[in-house]
Parts: sequence; C-alpha cells; structure tokens
Amino acid sequence: MNLYGIMDVTPVHYIALPLMAAFLMPILGLISKKLTYYIPGVVFLYLVVVSTAMLPVALVSPIVEVLAGWRPPLGIDLYYGPLGGFLASLFAVLGFLVWLYSIIYMKNREEELPLDKFYMLFMMAIAGATGIVLTGDIFNMFVFLEITAIAAYSLTAFLPNRHGAEAAFKYILIGSLASTFLLLAILVLYSYTGTLNMAHIAQKMTDVPYHVQIFVLILFITGLGIEAELFPLNGWAPDAYMQAPIPVAAIFGGIVVKAGVYALFRVIFTVMNIPSALDFLAFLGLVTLVIAEMSALHQKDLKRMLAYSSIGQMGLVVIAFGMGTKEAVYGGLFAMLNHAVVKPLLFLSVGYLAYKITGTSIDDLRGIGRKKPFTSFFFVLGSLAIIGLPPFSGFWGKYYILSAMVAAGKTSWVILVLIASVVEAVYYLRMVASLYETPETEPGVATRTSLFAGIPLIILGVGVLVLGMYPEIVSPALMPGVMELLNPADYIQNTLGVR
Repeated sequence: MNLYGIMDVTPVHYIALPLMAAFLMPILGLISKKLTYYIPGVVFLYLVVVSTAMLPVALVSPIVEVLAGWRPPLGIDLYYGPLGGFLASLFAVLGFLVWLYSIIYMKNREEELPLDKFYMLFMMAIAGATGIVLTGDIFNMFVFLEITAIAAYSLTAFLPNRHGAEAAFKYILIGSLASTFLLLAILVLYSYTGTLNMAHIAQKMTDVPYHVQIFVLILFITGLGIEAELFPLNGWAPDAYMQAPIPVAAIFGGIVVKAGVYALFRVIFTVMNIPSALDFLAFLGLVTLVIAEMSALHQKDLKRMLAYSSIGQMGLVVIAFGMGTKEAVYGGLFAMLNHAVVKPLLFLSVGYLAYKITGTSIDDLRGIGRKKPFTSFFFVLGSLAIIGLPPFSGFWGKYYILSAMVAAGKTSWVILVLIASVVEAVYYLRMVASLYETPETEPGVATRTSLFAGIPLIILGVGVLVLGMYPEIVSPALMPGVMELLNPADYIQNTLGVR
C-alpha cells in the first residue's frame, strides 16, 4: 500500500528492515559508532510511521502479502490482520522507546561492551518476534522463534559476568527442548497434511487422526508454553530477566513473551481447534499465576521480583484466552497491552533507580525514592497500574477478565485470581514504601535521569494514564483481533480465498 503518497509499503518491511540493519551493524560499527547508536532508532521510527498507515487498513480488511510470487498454500504469506498488525505496531513503538532509553544506558558502558553486537541482537530479537505474529506459515513461525531465541540467549549473557552465562546456558537448554518439540510437531503435521501454511493445515485437520492431533497438541503446548512462560516450563525466565541488561529485560517482558503467547493461541485457535485444549491451558494459566505471585512475594531482588510478576501476568492472560469467550479474550488482549506498556515502564525505571548502585537488591534501593523522585514516580505509577488499582490501566484488564469469569460461573477462579491480586499488591506496595523509607545507610550516588531515558518513561506513563481513564480508546483495535481469533474461518478465507 502507499505510505502517504511517498512510497509503497508492505508487511515485509516490519521484518526485512530490522534484520537487514542487524546484519549490517558490525560493518557500520567499523565506519562510525554513531551509526551503531542511531540506526536502530531510525528503523523503528520508520516502522511506527508505517504502522500509522497500515494498521487502520488492516483493522477493516486484513492485508495478506504473498512472498516471491507463490500464492498460499504453496508459497509463504504474511498475514497483517487486526491482531498481528496491532502487535507488530506495538512492537515497533516499544522497540523505539527502549532504544531511546538504551542510548545513554548502554553508551555509558561502551568501553566494556561491544555495542554494535548489542544493537544487532536487539533488532534481531524484535524482528523475530514481529515475524512470529505476522507469518502465515508454521515452519516460518518456528524459524522466527529461533531467531528470537538465539538473540535472547545472547542478550541474556551479554554482560560480562558468570551469572549471565549461567542464566543463558539454562535458557539455551530449555529453549532447545522447546525447539525440538516444535519441530517434531511441525514434522508430524506436514506428514499428514502435506502443507505448512497454517490456514491450509486448518482446512486439512480432518484428515489427521484424532490421537495424532492430541499428540501434536501436546508437542505444541510444551514447546510454545516454554516461550509463553507457562508453569512448569518457565524455569529459564527469572534468571534471564535477572541477568539481562535492563533494556533487554524490558524487551523480554514487553515483546518477546507476547510473541510466544500469540504463537500458542494462533496454533490453538486456528490450526488445532480442539476445545478441550483451551480448558487445559486455562488451568495451566491459573497455576502459573498463583505460583508466580507467591514466588514474587519472597524475592529480595527487584529485577527478579519483576520477572516473577511478569510470569504471573502472562498466567492471567492465558486464563483469559483459555476461557475462549469474546469477553474473556478481549480482557486477555487488554491485559497483554497493559503489560506491554507497564512492564517496560517498571524495568526502565529500575534501570535508573539502580544506576551506580551495585545490583538491584531491594535493601540496596531502600530510600532511593528521596534522591530520585522523577524516576521513582514512574516506578510507583507502573506499580499501581500492574496491580490493577483504578483509575490506572491494569484495572480494566482484570475487570474484563473477572467479569467474564463471573459470567461463565467460574467462582473458584475468581477467588484465586483475587487472592493472587492481593499478593501482587502486597509486594508492589511494600516495594513502593521501601523507596521512601529512611535507610540505615545512604543508597548511593544520585544521578539525574537523562533526557533520552526520561522521554520513554513519560510516554509509557502517559499511556498508563490514558488507558486507565479511557479504556474504550483501544476497543476499535482490540475487538477485531478478538474476532479474528474466535473466527478461524475468516482467517482461512482471507489467506486462501476459500472456506
């Protein structure tokens, strides 16, 4: 399509440009370090502009791009629909904001860290996550998952210390298991259907024996459940969040895990279409939520606490999707959006709260709010939003999900979610209180928050307030995504041109 009368743009730009820039980064770094710093920002800003033109169109009529001239099911397609288009646009915005923050955060470490490699991996992770939500080909979904995972492994170990290497090694081991299960599931599906296009597979699932469908479903839930941070498959997540640089932790929480959740439910709703799978996933989500929130309550390190909180929030999202009703799925998408805004806000705030302080121990940060009121304000704002306190954005996601549970008669689920929410409120409010306590020792050197770091905090903070006060503003974007998931026949028709 035409971008404001300037040039033609297509969904492939979301993937090709970041990947091309990523692979050119080492060469550009030899020419000029400034190119290394600023090219990622130019790329993501361009994709934000592209989104303003393409997303409104996709919300009305999905854009299906055929690659290399071969139409589906023989060729590979990108499906820029309401859900994938919304997530790709969200990833571009978050990528730009986190890059803006990282300019100063990482530049101060340029003597000890290879920043050209950092930004190369940074763009690879986001490009891979974007590819996951746009591809219509299940093998290419696997490829993009691998691109994301390889970048994530490397970024986890990016800081030169033993703990980062250990966390990355654990992540690789569990991620390799996920890759094996996913590849096996794709192989079995291809052997029965003779196609890799997800819409075409969905059409031909009647040719697959039911016991084989169940076997494939188990493989997918195991493999994609690791990426979606579902219990008991999320052992990698706390260490990875803990050891990765702050901008990377923000990308993990805001982008990477969202792509994993999308992949899981794209397969479940569109490809497999086994209703009992939703009940099982809702149960896993409930267990994930409760265990993660109880684990977060006992953490002594702020980054690790945020990691368990992120796992718990994804558990809540999975519960909502697992219920399978329009109201619940809408609540799940709203909760995903809220988490994508709030979690980067929290991680980026922590980056400057802990700046020039050894580690992110909660005890070491006690009283830092008195020295850094600007950054502390945004951490407090994010904390109030994530626990669901009105009028902040987190309230509405939980309200929609709980309302759907009540309508479905899931009283016991309501009780468990409320208990988990109380636990969440306890550890976040305890952390907020500790920021303003009078410490026994001085928390460290106070430094002003950089303008580059402050702008993303302000934008994300405004997003929290706007979503909280005007939740209906995103309904035109979220509701078409809900209907896309719940009506796989439309996805099939738009992709293949037949029902």
